[in-house]
Amino acid sequence: MKRYLCLILVLLCYKAHAQTIIKCGQLIDGKSDQPFSKKAIVVAGNLIRDIIDWDKIPVGANVIDLSTKTVLPGLIDCHTHVLLQGDITSEEYDAQLLKESIPYRTIRATVACKIALMNGFTTIRDVETEGAMYADVDLKKAINNGVIPGPRMFVSTRAINTTGHYPIGNGEYSWELHMPKGIQEVTGADEARKAVREQISYGADWIKIYADRGYFRKQDGSFGSIPNFTTEEIQAVAEETIRSKRMLAAHAMTPDGIIYSLKAGARTIEHGSAMNEECMDLFIAKGAFWVPTLTVMDYVAEGRAKLGAVSYLQMYQGVQAIFGKALKKGVKIAFGTDAGGFDWQKIPQAREFGFYVKYGMTPMQAIKTATTVAAELLNKSGQLGEISKGAYADIIAVDSDPLQKIEALEKVVFVMKDGKVEKK
Repeated sequence: MKRYLCLILVLLCYKAHAQTIIKCGQLIDGKSDQPFSKKAIVVAGNLIRDIIDWDKIPVGANVIDLSTKTVLPGLIDCHTHVLLQGDITSEEYDAQLLKESIPYRTIRATVACKIALMNGFTTIRDVETEGAMYADVDLKKAINNGVIPGPRMFVSTRAINTTGHYPIGNGEYSWELHMPKGIQEVTGADEARKAVREQISYGADWIKIYADRGYFRKQDGSFGSIPNFTTEEIQAVAEETIRSKRMLAAHAMTPDGIIYSLKAGARTIEHGSAMNEECMDLFIAKGAFWVPTLTVMDYVAEGRAKLGAVSYLQMYQGVQAIFGKALKKGVKIAFGTDAGGFDWQKIPQAREFGFYVKYGMTPMQAIKTATTVAAELLNKSGQLGEISKGAYADIIAVDSDPLQKIEALEKVVFVMKDGKVEKK
């Protein structure tokens, strides 16, 4: 009996020792409207076990002292491309697909993954490989298996578009050559359904489509485009996605792409820079999310306008007013940057927060777009994007108060992912 009691005591001591206490200065938990002071986070394994007051910290506990920092949940970027490294121009895009092998692009992507993690983004939704096939699944596996450092990944593999409607265009090169494509091309409902099944079979967590193209400004100042899918095609994609218990993301800039995507069952609209109030009402009715990606719009708009694609600049110039209306109406806005559309090594992902605050959000609202709102988008509420009992121990810290100056989030000084300290 004594042996058993001793063993129990040893196990209890080991369990207590295995805990890590993070002593917070200011704590933003991702859920509450106000921060907390003099709190500590109890981490056991890869989960948050408890939130306690400073005076409840056990004597001799393993303490990480962040008492001079602001502590937050690990951030979530809902729109990235780790297999891209910036593409203002078609030449920059083509060079990556035509001159860099998929293995080489994947090696570069490992750097992007580490940058995301060091930026404080412990989770990302990577919305297609842009011609790199299923390399995002390999990156996800390598991160999960501890081979490379990186965020928790939700991947959408190749993305889907209809034949001839995405770079690299057949007419841009000799017709004798069969050029690689940035997406998987389909024609007809059967091919659309097959593409969804194929991508899921290779490990896609999400399915992504490109819903519209050929953007133009109308005489009344609104924007139009050409829808890429027939009703039958987009319904086949959406039905197969939802039946397979996956979720659908739709690249759509104008009402022509947004409305039919939402009606088909898209959970998220990517970009959506020229939406109108009909779109906003449909977002709310469907419970869908808008992922604005303002950082990339700011990055590419002028450069593309100089090359003749003025619609991007025109839409960017009007997006602030649209953002304000969507916010006021109650559209669910989730954080997404389109990192990879801009150079991972030159622009911090957290710059996106500055646009949200400038366009009408409070700093706390902006933070929630990358915490609890983003977690809801991923269907991971209670697990990601919050500091609470039972959530994953994804925790970051910054030196100053982002509620006073949101740019503080551009310089993350501490990162814990899944209970493991990645940056300190």
